[in-house]
Amino acid sequence: MVLPNLKALQAAADLVHSVMPPTPQIRWPLLCARLDAEVWVKHENHSPVGAFKIRGGLVYFEELARREPRVSGVVAATRGNHGQSVAFGAARVGMRAVIVVPHGNSIEKNAAMRALGAELIVDGNDFQEAFEHATVMAEQEGLHTVPSVDEALVRGVASCAMELFEAVPALDALYVPIGMGSGICAAIAARDALGLSTEIIGVVAASAPAYALSFAAGRPISAEVAPTIADGMACRIPDPSALAAILTGAAHIVTVNESEIESAMRHLFTDTHNVAEGAGAAALAALLQERDRMRGRRVAVIQTGGNVDAEVFSRVLA
Repeated sequence: MVLPNLKALQAAADLVHSVMPPTPQIRWPLLCARLDAEVWVKHENHSPVGAFKIRGGLVYFEELARREPRVSGVVAATRGNHGQSVAFGAARVGMRAVIVVPHGNSIEKNAAMRALGAELIVDGNDFQEAFEHATVMAEQEGLHTVPSVDEALVRGVASCAMELFEAVPALDALYVPIGMGSGICAAIAARDALGLSTEIIGVVAASAPAYALSFAAGRPISAEVAPTIADGMACRIPDPSALAAILTGAAHIVTVNESEIESAMRHLFTDTHNVAEGAGAAALAALLQERDRMRGRRVAVIQTGGNVDAEVFSRVLA
């Protein structure tokens, strides 16, 4: 995957902003005091679907409808936020959207996808098995498969980092959680296109270490996924094109455990009164882990989403 240039990123951002306004980036005093640094939070939980993924879906479906007008339906595998993006984008261009989720997926994310018009199929024990079932459905029903990582998705998602970099100049570091990799690839693309020196730091869950292991080895390494509150980061097999971009453009990857993620969810609520899902709090969890290294610096975290089930969130806050 060749990362998009500035002209392509600006055109994608224009498309995204024709549908949704930029999300806020806020410097929260309590977080700054907690970390002894200038901390900015990019609030993707304020998007129309409560997560950053919508940006990529808008660009992907606009181009798919123009490039392949005969496509009437699509299928995708997801743990939730990608599926909402697919459902939202498909509805805008009049396409059928079939979403495959694994067993045990978030009840409220499932409800949100159905509310956006998706046909929900439950199959498999993790994302990879859901993806394999989606691939079979694509062949059987003649559906177009929407990938989890694609240049058009990255181009759209990059509008998030473009907004942040333009609003908050001279960031020393930006922490980005990694699921399948579109978010961090987008941040790297925006940073490079704007000619900035900001460190892009990836974050993975200890329960889903595939990208951290792959980054250390310099090649794709699969790893089993244990249950994690950061369901949006539960990747078992890294995407090779995303990994290549991460190896080139990321400073390093931080691994955070379940306790650290839950603590970050609580801190985001107490310090900013924003609700974060597990993956959405992972960037702050990594910054908290590296607070000594970041003391006194201007840093940002992307709160990638706020789509957490009420039962799960109440347990975290208890």
